[in-house]
Amino acid sequence: MDSDLTFSSRRSPVVCLHGCVASSQPLASAIGLDILKRGGNAADAAVAIAAALAVTEPNSTGPGGDTFCLFYDEKTGEIRGINGSGRSPRAQTLDLLEGRGYTAEAPPSPYHALNATVPGAPACWCDTVQLFGSQKLSMQEVLSGAAELAEGGFPVAEVTAHHWAKWLRESGKELGGDLLIDGHPPKMGQVFRNPNLAQVLKELGERGKTAFYKGRVAQAIVDIITQNGGVMTMDDLSSHDSEVVTPISTEYKGVCLWELPPNTQGLAALLLLNILENFPLKAVGHNSCDYIHVLVEAVRLTLTDAFRYLGDPDHMTVSLETLLDKSYSRKQAQRISMDRAMEEVEPGLMTGSDTVYFCVIDSQGNACSFVNSTYMGFGTGLVPKGCGFSLQNRGASFSLHRNQVNCVAGGKRSFHTIIPALLTDATNKSEKPRLLAALGVMGAFMQSQGHVQLLLNMLEFGMNPQQAVDAPRLYVHYDQKTKQWLVNLEEGFDPEVAKELQKRGHKVNWPIKGHKRSQFGRGQIITVGDWWNPSVNQTDHPSRVLWAGSDPRADGCAQGY
Repeated sequence: MDSDLTFSSRRSPVVCLHGCVASSQPLASAIGLDILKRGGNAADAAVAIAAALAVTEPNSTGPGGDTFCLFYDEKTGEIRGINGSGRSPRAQTLDLLEGRGYTAEAPPSPYHALNATVPGAPACWCDTVQLFGSQKLSMQEVLSGAAELAEGGFPVAEVTAHHWAKWLRESGKELGGDLLIDGHPPKMGQVFRNPNLAQVLKELGERGKTAFYKGRVAQAIVDIITQNGGVMTMDDLSSHDSEVVTPISTEYKGVCLWELPPNTQGLAALLLLNILENFPLKAVGHNSCDYIHVLVEAVRLTLTDAFRYLGDPDHMTVSLETLLDKSYSRKQAQRISMDRAMEEVEPGLMTGSDTVYFCVIDSQGNACSFVNSTYMGFGTGLVPKGCGFSLQNRGASFSLHRNQVNCVAGGKRSFHTIIPALLTDATNKSEKPRLLAALGVMGAFMQSQGHVQLLLNMLEFGMNPQQAVDAPRLYVHYDQKTKQWLVNLEEGFDPEVAKELQKRGHKVNWPIKGHKRSQFGRGQIITVGDWWNPSVNQTDHPSRVLWAGSDPRADGCAQGY
C-alpha cells in the first residue's frame, strides 16, 4: 500500500573534510566512497556508483540505459560535460512507423521494442574515467565493486522493492528471468544475485567499450530487439559514441547554475530561474501560496517552451542564446498574474520515468554530477540473453508529429529529461569559478523543477542540504487525459495553501503521500562550505568542509570521510 511508506525519521546533514558521495542506495554510496579512499577521484567514484546502482536498482538504471555527466576540475575551474545518450536505430523512421499502422494518436506501446534506443551508459562510463578520472585506477578496478556485488548478492532495499514490483506489473514483461527470483520480483530484504550482469561488468572493465558495442553483448541486444519487432542493428551499436559538450549556465543572485545543453531539458531549469529572478520569493515566504503560484506559472511557461523548442540540437530551430536572453524571461514573467492561473498552449508528450541521480566531491575539490536511466522503470522490459540488464525505452519520448522538433527519425537523439547540475560562485568574475555544490533531482519533468526548488531552499531560505531535500516539494504536470495542468503538492504543505491555490484557478492534488511521493523525485546534494547559511561570515568560515543531503524518498544516503 502506498500509505505504508511513512516519513518518521530525521537526518542531519553529513559533514566531512576529505571526500563525499550521495546516492539512492547505501551499498552504492559505500562503493563510491571506497574508490575515493583508494586514490580515485570524483569521476572514478561516480562511475563506480553508476555500475553499483545498475546492480542494486535495475528498475531505474543499468547498462541498457543512457547517462549524462558534468565534471568540475578544481585545478582549472573548468566545467565539462558528456552527453551519454544513444540514438534511434537508423531504420527507425516515421515512414516505417506509419507503414506499420502507428500514428501520433496511436503510437506503439511505450514498452515496444521499437522504442529501444542505443544504450549510451557503458560508453559514457568508460569516457568519464578516461577523460576526467584520476588515471590511478583502471576501468576494471572502478567496476570491480559493482561486479562483486552482482555476483555475491545483496539484500534489496524497501523503496526499490516496491518500484521493482510496480514496474514489472506496468511493463507486463518477464524480464528474461534475470531480474526475478523464481519468476517473482524480490521482496524487501531478500538477497538478489545477478551473475550475468557481473560478467558484463567484468568484460566492460577488461575490454572497454568494445566489449559492449561489439561482440556477444551487442549481438544479444540486436537479437532480443529483432525478435520483438524492433529494427536495431549491429551497425547502430558499433557506431555509437559519447559526445563531449560545453555546459550552459545562468546566474541567479550571485550563483551560477550549470546544466547540459539539448537534447536534455537542462535549459528548462535555467529558463525557470531567469523567470523567477523577477519575483521577491524570499519576501513572500517558503511554500506560501504566492510562492507556489509564481513557481507553478513559471514552470508552465518553461515546460511549454521546452516542448516547443528542445530536442536533438541538429534539428532545433531556435537558438539557446535566444531562449536564455534575460529580456525574454522578463517578458515571460510579465505574463504571470497573481490572482489567477493563466491559460497556456498545450504541450507535447509528458510521461513518467524512473532514474538515479548521484554526485561526488573528492579531497582535491573535483566534483562529478551524474544521472543514469532506463526511462520508464525497466524500460522496454527486454533483457538480452545472458546479460542481466534491461533495455531502455527512451524512444517512447519521440513525437510522431512531422512538424515537431522532437519527431522520430533514424539516427536521432530524442528529447531527454535526465539532467545533472553543478553550482558555482558568480560574484568574482576575475577568478576561476569556485565550486559551491553538485546537485540533482531525478524523475521525468520533475527534474528541472527539483533543481530549482533545492537551490531556492538553500539560497533564499537558508536551509542546509539535508533540510533542502527533506522539504515538501511541488510537481507541475500536464495530464494528457484531462488536458489540464495539475499542481501536485506533497504531504507537509499547509492545507490552506492548497485551498487558496484552487481559488486562483489551479487544479490541485493534495496531499500526495506514501510511495506516491516518488513523483517528486529523489535528490542528492553536496555543498562546499555552508554558503547557504546567512548567519555565518563566509570570509572567516572554512569553506573546505563538505555538507551533504540525501533524499528520504529513496533508500540511499550520503557518506563521507
